[in-house]
Amino acid sequence: MSIKIDPSWLAVLQPQFEAPYFAQLKEFLVAERSQYTCYPPGSKIFNAFDSTPFDRVKVVILGQDPYHEPGQAMGLCFSVPQGVQVPPSLVNIITEINADLGTNIPKTCGDLSGWAEQGVLLLNATLTVRAHQAGSHQRHGWETFTDAAISALSQQRSGLVFLLWGSYAIAKKSLIDTTKHHILTAPHPSPLSAYRGFFGCRHFSQTNSLLASHGLPPIDWTRIR
Repeated sequence: MSIKIDPSWLAVLQPQFEAPYFAQLKEFLVAERSQYTCYPPGSKIFNAFDSTPFDRVKVVILGQDPYHEPGQAMGLCFSVPQGVQVPPSLVNIITEINADLGTNIPKTCGDLSGWAEQGVLLLNATLTVRAHQAGSHQRHGWETFTDAAISALSQQRSGLVFLLWGSYAIAKKSLIDTTKHHILTAPHPSPLSAYRGFFGCRHFSQTNSLLASHGLPPIDWTRIR
């Protein structure tokens, strides 16, 4: 497994890489990749941590699982590479941004790297998946690893905005110190639940207002390629 990760995160997560559970996770991944196609590519597994250094995180968006169809997963939750058809959940996210901010982001753009570069950590709870099988790499250790990342942000940083969409993400509230950080919750943006409160949540303007309250520049949510 090729590990490409920003040094700031490597320093924070080194104990996880050295823990017994992570050795078992590596064995599982080697076995999976010997039999099946898995996503994202090895160099992109830690893309969220490589794209947004620990000390530059301002906002955290939590996803559950990488996309499991060819060409989609790029190691940033909800994001797809430039030129790839935009999945329905991301279409709904763009719809809400446009409604919230009065922007006109094309729904043919899906690469969120521009958010990551501004301090938005786009973190899936599980960092890999078997092709065509959603959730296939859950409960093999990734959740322990990413929970440790969330806990480290909660403990060592302050004033972060956590966007938790859907029951799976909202359950991570227990890892976050609400006396130090802001949490915004909403239903998941998937077509099955977006109409139950994701549309109209206005999380993007609220996030920028919260950042401003800490003297931080806003996120330019239109930076989608």
